[in-house]
Amino acid sequence: MLKDGEKGAVLQRDKETYAIVPHLPLGLITPDQLRKIADVADKYNTAALKITSAARIAIVGLKEEDIDSAWQDLGIPPGAAVGMCVRSIKACPGNTLCRLGQQDALTMGKEMDERYHGLQLPGKLKMGVSGCPNQCAETGVKDLGLIGKAKGWTLVVGGNSASKPRLAEILAENLSDEEALAMSERIINYFKDNAKTGERMGRFMDRIGFDNLKKAALA
Repeated sequence: MLKDGEKGAVLQRDKETYAIVPHLPLGLITPDQLRKIADVADKYNTAALKITSAARIAIVGLKEEDIDSAWQDLGIPPGAAVGMCVRSIKACPGNTLCRLGQQDALTMGKEMDERYHGLQLPGKLKMGVSGCPNQCAETGVKDLGLIGKAKGWTLVVGGNSASKPRLAEILAENLSDEEALAMSERIINYFKDNAKTGERMGRFMDRIGFDNLKKAALA
């Protein structure tokens, strides 16, 4: 039996089969990737294809002996679905595609995904990038998020939608792309260096004080 995350697989309720979750940055997928996912599901007679909250497609019901060949057939790397790491960066279409977008959420989200997806941390961390205040990337319940507004990015921290939901708090406003990325990096590094094992950003803030996190972010 594989451990959760080993070979990019997660044991299912039947204690016999596994789910794998290909990494689809920002939920963007090509027709060729869709065909490969469908072909793998058919080839290995899987139980289901499930769109996840991280805007990925989970292939559910693989036998352990089929996992390696399924990944080879897909040709797509695994998504960080479990473990103490940056699990996902979720982004809306932003002003690239959406008529309501005020900032470029896709370009910003792609940059953050390339920098941080799978980064090992003391606790899990989820990120969101929304191109306007409607927050279609659910930024308000992310550990770290960016919200696009007319004058720039609003950076929020400390949200989550787990068993004890909480809304993120505003840390800075009217940031340029460069400022938003730099501040996000300082926050993640500070969290990496100072959080306790298993601690989410919100509880970390409660323990150290929001003002101390803000001071580190603005340094």
